[in-house]
Amino acid sequence: MPLLAVVLAGLAACTGPFPQSTLSPKGDFAQTVDHVFMLTVYLAVGVFILVEGVLLWTIFKFRGKPGDAEPKQIHGSTVVEVIWTIIPAVVLAIVAVPTVQAIFKTAEVPTVSADGKAPLKIEVIGHQWWWEFRYPELGITTANEIHVPLNRTIDLRMKSIDVIHSFWIPQFAGKRDVFPNRETRIWFTPNTTGAFPGACAEFCGEEHGRMDFYLMVDSPDDFASWTTRRQADSTLDNFGFAKPAVVAVPVVPAIPAKAPAAALVADTVAIDPKVAEGQKLVMAKGCIGCHSFNAMHPTKGVIGPNLSGIGTRKMIAGGWLEGSDENLKRWLQHTQEVKPGVGMKIGPVTDAEAAAIIAYLRTKR
Repeated sequence: MPLLAVVLAGLAACTGPFPQSTLSPKGDFAQTVDHVFMLTVYLAVGVFILVEGVLLWTIFKFRGKPGDAEPKQIHGSTVVEVIWTIIPAVVLAIVAVPTVQAIFKTAEVPTVSADGKAPLKIEVIGHQWWWEFRYPELGITTANEIHVPLNRTIDLRMKSIDVIHSFWIPQFAGKRDVFPNRETRIWFTPNTTGAFPGACAEFCGEEHGRMDFYLMVDSPDDFASWTTRRQADSTLDNFGFAKPAVVAVPVVPAIPAKAPAAALVADTVAIDPKVAEGQKLVMAKGCIGCHSFNAMHPTKGVIGPNLSGIGTRKMIAGGWLEGSDENLKRWLQHTQEVKPGVGMKIGPVTDAEAAAIIAYLRTKR
């Protein structure tokens, strides 16, 4: 029974889903690598069956019987040695050709995407322990959640701000070490929409195991909408509110005497009191000293993740904790318990203060 329980537990562990499995490629780079891997597996299975088959045949055909004479002793066989040298050489050659082809193919970034556009360049910056993403062509900065359009080649240019990290999206591309003062690159073209987890694959300190991120593959229209929302920050202040500072009272612009009646409309911006309180707390608690809510013009010198769009992000706390209100509250009140050693240090936060801050963060979409 204990053995049966172990077998059943092992089978249950194989049921999935496996969101970080390299055996489920969702892009051309990963499919190229997967092709080489599966070819190697098939060849290995063939060799295993051949060798084990000959071994079993030999065991049964030449098994010893009572009264058998001592078998003749021989030393070496040129024919056997030639055979077991040629067969592995042929197998290795079969594997080597597609392997070398894959190495050259994945080392060169395509010049044109599947959608006919040029590859989208994204700068990836590793921090202890979170990921920063910059879109130089779009002017956008974000963190821990990287959005890309379907069927467009993504050209990632990576570096680290502190120690060595390793960028890895298992279903899209191989691992790439990320170094300070040195750029490494990798590319891929996603062919499936959805949210796909990635991680740091190089031990980089105390919270290495909680340095995750999500790749969000959007349809072209959804990516355009996301881009528009982020670029709208160019009209916002660092808190994500319209410039100049928003007030919770109607503002009625001067209307010419001959203006049509339709123009007599107040430009009113209403702010929920809890949201307004949350904005004040973000300042009072010092959050704004490390974070920016503006994706287009982040405050220079901030050392924390950019929080533009934080209200709708899938994950928080460096990409590993689900972004629910409960987890946001836990993160605000017990940061060092949730992720010991992280750079975020905030004073005591009451339940009421946490609720107000969360209400404010939820407006950042």
